[in-house]
Amino acid sequence: MLKRMRKNKKGFTLAELLIVVAIIGVLVAISIPIFTVQLEKSREAVDLSNIRAAYAECAADVLTGDGKTGYYEVVNPKQTTAGWVSHPDMVAGQLDVTTDGVGKTIASGTPVYVQVDKEGKLSLASAKPGNGFVDASTVGKTTPTT
Repeated sequence: MLKRMRKNKKGFTLAELLIVVAIIGVLVAISIPIFTVQLEKSREAVDLSNIRAAYAECAADVLTGDGKTGYYEVVNPKQTTAGWVSHPDMVAGQLDVTTDGVGKTIASGTPVYVQVDKEGKLSLASAKPGNGFVDASTVGKTTPTT
């Protein structure tokens, strides 16, 4: 019986196990940067979607408004790195967010103001607009009386 146990050499050697662990380590090291880039692209997609939604709300307010100078909406960016990793399409066919002045600072955590003037022209700013622009999120809302 002792002879049978010596002939039975099933299992992995230490060297084989170390090679497998090393291969897994290399695969993880390659996949982490790819995952972080994809995560940032998803944050950028959320930001672009929020900008488009804000534009739609402001444009609707311009169409139904009473001749005000324009409307604006605040968008708080989700991006964590400066600049755009992806190359998004133009918003409303008229504004490229990557080359606009706000596009360079959109990841800084400061809010982005989406503005639509009474002619329907879209613009982005990093400061709250003045000159008669109305906050689109307050249009049509009444304050409750107590």
